[in-house]
Amino acid sequence: MANNRRRGPGMQVERAKDFKGTLKKLLYYMSDYKIGLIIVTLFAVASTIFSIIGPKILGNTITELSEGFMKKISGFGGIDFDKITKMLLGLLILYIISAIFTYIQGFIMAGISQKTTYKLRKEISEKVNRLPMSYFDKKTNGETLSLVTNDVDTLSQSLDQSATQLITSLITVIGILIMMLSIDPLMTLIALGIIPITLIFVGTIIKFSQKHFKNQQDYLADINGSVEEMYGGHNIITSFNAQEKLMEKFDKQNELLYEASWKSGFLSGLMHPIMAFIGNLGYVVISIIGGYFTIKGRIKIGDIQSFISYNKNFTHPITQIAQILNMIQSMIAAAERIFEFLEEREEDNSYKEQVDIEKIKGSVEFKHVKFGYDENIIINDFNAKIKPGQKIAIVGPTGAGKTTIVKLLMKFYNLNDGEILIDGKNINKLNKKEFRKVFGMVLQDSWVFSGTVMDNIRYGNLNASDNDVKEAAKTAHADHFIKTLPDGYNMELNEDTNNISGGQKQLLTIARAILADPKILILDEATSSVDTRTEVLIQKAMDELMKGRTSFIIAHRLSTIKNADMILVMKDGDIIETGSHKELMKQNGFYKNLYNSQFEE
Repeated sequence: MANNRRRGPGMQVERAKDFKGTLKKLLYYMSDYKIGLIIVTLFAVASTIFSIIGPKILGNTITELSEGFMKKISGFGGIDFDKITKMLLGLLILYIISAIFTYIQGFIMAGISQKTTYKLRKEISEKVNRLPMSYFDKKTNGETLSLVTNDVDTLSQSLDQSATQLITSLITVIGILIMMLSIDPLMTLIALGIIPITLIFVGTIIKFSQKHFKNQQDYLADINGSVEEMYGGHNIITSFNAQEKLMEKFDKQNELLYEASWKSGFLSGLMHPIMAFIGNLGYVVISIIGGYFTIKGRIKIGDIQSFISYNKNFTHPITQIAQILNMIQSMIAAAERIFEFLEEREEDNSYKEQVDIEKIKGSVEFKHVKFGYDENIIINDFNAKIKPGQKIAIVGPTGAGKTTIVKLLMKFYNLNDGEILIDGKNINKLNKKEFRKVFGMVLQDSWVFSGTVMDNIRYGNLNASDNDVKEAAKTAHADHFIKTLPDGYNMELNEDTNNISGGQKQLLTIARAILADPKILILDEATSSVDTRTEVLIQKAMDELMKGRTSFIIAHRLSTIKNADMILVMKDGDIIETGSHKELMKQNGFYKNLYNSQFEE
C-alpha cells in the first residue's frame, strides 16, 4: 500500500545518489523550455523587487505624513496630501505590477511543469514496452508503477513550486538585507543577531523530534501493511477466526503510531510559537532602538515602520529556502529514479527483417539451447524439432523449465547459447513486433482489463467485427455464460471483477486467443482454472482450433495431453524422454511414473 509521507521538521529527506549529475540531466531535459524558464526567472525577479520596494515607499509616506503634521502644529506649513496621494498611488501601481508579474510567471511555470510531466509519463510508458522481461523479473510492479505516479508527480509539483519560490526567496533575502542596511546598519546587525538565537532553539527541537518523526513513518508503514493484509485476505482471516488476533496486533501498532505522532506533532508545533515569541522580542528591541535613533535624528519615523516590516519578512524567506532545498532534494531523488529507468537497457531489436505472417508454416527447432537467470543455468542443452501443425506437450515436475522454454520461444529472454529457428530463420534476426504476431497465448492466470466483455475478447484482434467476437466466444464455449450476464457482451469488467468466476475469465482469454487466429499457439495450463465439464468442452474447442497450427501445451494434468503428437518430458532443464503418450507409457520411464502418480488414489 502506498505510504503518503508528509514532510515536517525533523523528517528525514530522501537524497539523490548523484545530485549534480541528475540536476544536469534534468536541466538538459528541460532545455526545450529554456525561453519560458528565462521569462519565469525575469518575471519572478521583477515581481520580488517591486514587492520589496513597497515597504520603503510606505515608510516614506508615513514620514511625509508625520512631518507635515508637525509642520501644521508648528504653524509653518501643513500636510502635502497631493504628494502623499501620488506616493500611495505609485505604491498601488507597484503592487499591481508585482501581482501581474507573479501571475504570469506562475502561469508559464505551471505550463512547463505539466509539459514536463506529460513528456515523462509518455516516455516511461513507451519505455515499458521496450524493456526486456528480465527487467520485470528484478523489479516489482509497484516499483515501476511508482515512477509514473509518485516520482513524476513529485518532480512536477516540485518544479512548479520550488523553482520560482527559490528565486523569489533568494531575491527577497538579498533585497530585504540591502533595504535594511540602507536604513541603518546597526539596527540591521541587531536584527540579524536574533537569527542565531532562533536557529539554536529550532535545532534543539528538531534534534528531539527527529526520532519521533522516523518512528511515526515506520509505524505508519506497519499499519498500512496490516490494513492491506486484513482487506486483501479477509476471507482467509474470517475462515480461520483470526479477527481478534489481528485486531490486537492492529491496536498495538495503532497505539505506537499515536504515541509517535502526538510527540512529533507537539514538538514541531512548538517551533512556531517560539519563533513568534523571539521575533516579537526582536520587534520590541528594534522599536526601542529605532525610537531612540529617531529622537537623535539618525533615522526618520517612517524608517522604523519600513525596518520592522522588512525584519518581519526577513526570516520567512530563509525558512522557505530551507523547505525548498528539502523539496529539491526529494525532486532530484525522484528525477534520478526516472532517468535510471529511462536509461535501462532495452530489448535488442537491431534486426529488422520483416515477418510475413501469411507465409509462416510453423516449423520450430531448438538447437542446443542454453539459458539461465543471472548465470543460474536452468536449461542446459535443449534440442527439439517440431513440424508444422504438430501438437507438442511439454511436461515435467515444477522447476523443470517448461514455461521458460515457451518464454524463450517468444524471445522474452536472450539465450546464453544455441538458437531457436522458426521456418528455418533464427528468431534473433526477426523484427520482434511482427514476430510476436505469429503467436497466440493462453496463460494459467487469466487476465481481463477494464472494459466490456466484447472489448476483452476483441483484444486478440482489434479489427474484428462483433460477429467475429461472438463466433470466437461460441468456439470457446463462452457464449452461453456471457448471455446470462446482466448486460451480456456489453457488461463492464475490470481486473478485480468478482462478477464472473475464474473459470469464466479463462474462457474469455481462450476466446481472445481463438480470435487472434495465430500460426503458433501456446497454452500454459490453459484449462487449470475450469471445472471438469468445462474442461472437456474447451478441450474439444482447442482440438478444433489447433488443427493446422503448431501448438505448445504446458500441462500438469497429464490426462489432458494424451492426444498430443509429441510429448517432451523435461527434468532439470533437459529433455529426458520424447514420444507420444502410448510410446512413453511403454518405455516405463520417468513419464510413466509421473503419469501414474496422478492416479495413485
